[in-house]
Amino acid sequence: MFRESLNEMRKSLMRMTLRQLQIFNEVCDLRSYSRAAEEMSLTQPAVSLQIRQLEELIGQPLFDYVGKKLYMTEAAEALQRASRDIFGRLENLDMQLSDMQGSLQGQLKLAVESSAKYFVPHLFAAFKRQHPEVNLQLTVVNRGQVIRRLSDNRDDLVIMSMVPQDMGLEFLPFLNNPIVAVARPDHPLAHMGPLRLQDLEPYTLLIREPGSGTRLACEEYFKEKRVHFTQTQEVASAEAQRECVVAGLGLALLTRHALNLELATGGLVELPVEELPLLRSWCLVQAKAKRLSPVAHAFLAFIRSERAQIIALVERFDGKLRGSPASA
Repeated sequence: MFRESLNEMRKSLMRMTLRQLQIFNEVCDLRSYSRAAEEMSLTQPAVSLQIRQLEELIGQPLFDYVGKKLYMTEAAEALQRASRDIFGRLENLDMQLSDMQGSLQGQLKLAVESSAKYFVPHLFAAFKRQHPEVNLQLTVVNRGQVIRRLSDNRDDLVIMSMVPQDMGLEFLPFLNNPIVAVARPDHPLAHMGPLRLQDLEPYTLLIREPGSGTRLACEEYFKEKRVHFTQTQEVASAEAQRECVVAGLGLALLTRHALNLELATGGLVELPVEELPLLRSWCLVQAKAKRLSPVAHAFLAFIRSERAQIIALVERFDGKLRGSPASA
């Protein structure tokens, strides 16, 4: 009797379609039937129907509404893990088949901390010159969101700084992430001699939102150096931070990669603070147990073997103006 019911369940599961699983994954990611419908160019009743059919096949509810919020049931979490594995294997197969034809094809799903977005497109462009048929799906989020994506196994690889030590992650440091203090050229500190971090304390400091890796790195460093800023203003991106400094609203500590044009043209100046730059490493990160696709393997090998090319590539973000060589 038990074996018969098990066989019936297997038959039911075999009737699930990949399209149903795609719709289910979208609802899981967006926690909304209507947003999933919009994202997939479907009507909300069509999405509801597919989820209802999945629930009938599984014999359990997948989602619960509490108030207006949609929550995944235990069955949904199990199905999500299984469906991600299925789609991962299919992607892997597609890449392996293309590899057999002599060229690497497929998509690299890469999530990066927002401060890395300035150089990552150039990094991928160098990789794409070696593998022209590979495409990039780039997600730019703050550090807190990167960690959530790692937990949910959403991406092939992640680029971040300050890798968490308690998540069983493998990581490859490959590039310095220099965090510097900047001000407008007419700021009182802009033309003073060597400064200490404490010299910055009387001024307004523009800081990133909670969850930002740059903010976390700075807060830990300030604690270590016993520096305390009483006047702070919070902004939600490096671009907003930079523009607030340009507007004269305060000082900021930012990755030098975000300041290339402003430093090169004199729109901002880097303050000569003795304890800066604060150096952290950009790392390529993956879960230890993760099965990498051929494309992700190739990108990891590229980062590992092309250090000199990567460093040269990123030198363009050092804030120095590069003109054409002078003619003789």
